[in-house]
Amino acid sequence: MKFTVERDVLAEAVSWTARSLPARPTAPVLNGLLITASAGEVTIASFDHETSAVQRIAANVDTEGVTLVPGKMLDSICSSLPNAEVEFVAEENAVFLTCRSAKFKLASMPVVDYPELPALQEISGTVDGAEFAKAVQQVKVAVSKDETLPLLTGIRLEISGNTMTLLATDRYRLAMRELTWNPVDPNVEAAVLLKGKTIAEVGSTLSGAGELSIALPGSGELIGFASGTRVSTSVLMDGEYPNIRRLFPETTDIHAVVRTSDLLEAARRISLVAERNTPLRLAFSQGAVSIDAGRGEEAQASETINAQLHGEDIVVAYNPDYLKQGLGAFGTEYVRFSFTSAPKPVVLSGQEEPLGEDQSQYRYLLMPVTKF
Repeated sequence: MKFTVERDVLAEAVSWTARSLPARPTAPVLNGLLITASAGEVTIASFDHETSAVQRIAANVDTEGVTLVPGKMLDSICSSLPNAEVEFVAEENAVFLTCRSAKFKLASMPVVDYPELPALQEISGTVDGAEFAKAVQQVKVAVSKDETLPLLTGIRLEISGNTMTLLATDRYRLAMRELTWNPVDPNVEAAVLLKGKTIAEVGSTLSGAGELSIALPGSGELIGFASGTRVSTSVLMDGEYPNIRRLFPETTDIHAVVRTSDLLEAARRISLVAERNTPLRLAFSQGAVSIDAGRGEEAQASETINAQLHGEDIVVAYNPDYLKQGLGAFGTEYVRFSFTSAPKPVVLSGQEEPLGEDQSQYRYLLMPVTKF
């Protein structure tokens, strides 16, 4: 096999596919990148029996062929090459890279031992890549990091007609984001659970080409994503995800609206004195919210900012990190707190005007700290 390609093109493709290489592979060949050269095109792929990543690049192919190369080593080499054309030659047991005067030789791996790459199923619909990436970023703040509860380390993707919903929870907060997509079948209904890390990678690396195509599972347990020259597939997580939608209250009698940036900055300052397990207290009254932390002999801090309150005064307390992460996920000028009562979870939603309608596409439910 022999082909030539620009260094930047090769380095980008190798870097993207190498990101999916397993940290602890079950077999040595899974450390490799499968490189296939055919007429005018080179395909670079990685696969670990759960997640696959495939990218096609244009290249001047002199000799067609297939080789398997240690992925992380190849990634390091390609990123260090000078900005010039790269000649890639694969012989029986070795791979040679030449770029200007830089020359590298790598031992190749046995292609026959590499597993068959999964095929992308029929495309079920498309979604705006940037909007999908934003939705994933907003929801993943609530993904659990507790590996003893593996189901909660995932993000649930629900499809109902042209509405797509992403949900995540770690038991202490819940994030839900709805967005519109373009299904092939307008009556499609589906619900799948993906690893949070997998869907976050899709959102961050496949959203730049504009439109993101999604292939929902058919008879198998594989979901696929495609954008531009990149294709990624992933197996689904097993298990029954909890019905977390029911946690959102149907009605709320107390509403407070605060400028998002003001509250986030104040929370960051006040939390400097909030030691481990110390909550931030928020006291909402007419026209203001007071934020404080620390009691007695401990370090203390407080700050008051403007707020619009509809309903009775209310005092609540929250984990500082959970509150800050939730506020940071909103891209709106204002955030609305919707309460039923102080001991009950609050629902945060965004809005652009202090007296405007809330934008319920993204909602963040946060459990209070009841002892403070």
